[in-house]
Amino acid sequence: MKFLEKKFPESRRKAYYLMAIHERLPKQIHPGLKQLGWTKARELARVARSEGQNFDCAPWVHKARTMPKEEFRREVDRYLTGKETEPCELLYFKVYKSQIPVIERALETATLMLGTDKSRGYCLEMICADFLAGAHLDDVSPDTLSMSLKTLIAFLSQEKRAELLERLKIGAGQSE
Repeated sequence: MKFLEKKFPESRRKAYYLMAIHERLPKQIHPGLKQLGWTKARELARVARSEGQNFDCAPWVHKARTMPKEEFRREVDRYLTGKETEPCELLYFKVYKSQIPVIERALETATLMLGTDKSRGYCLEMICADFLAGAHLDDVSPDTLSMSLKTLIAFLSQEKRAELLERLKIGAGQSE
């Protein structure tokens, strides 16, 4: 443990990744790992762990060498999950400690309203879409409002969608 702390003072996690890489990947590709980079090697190790003894490293090493890092990560995710993943980006911004409870509550409320286990990023997108729809109410076009509502409704569970439509029917009946 002292060796790892001395060799990798900035990140113990990186040390564990490197150990897993060397344990899981075939010995014949170890000499080329330095040129490949540890993040691509980490992705290779994920495939090797999944495939076990059936891991055919040559095509995966070729992909790792020829593809950009993020594209290779998505290729591995697609292979392991069978799903296409959308490119993503981490956003960093400063919030004050006093703002965190409001942000957390908004994200929790969005999760409950959407009736989903989608990511926090998805919930934040819906909060922002709702804000944008409401921010232009004084000069909103019916098309903009309709598009926002369709987007929101499309992501509701069947139960929540039926509940909303029932409330809209009741509300429309009262205004007549």
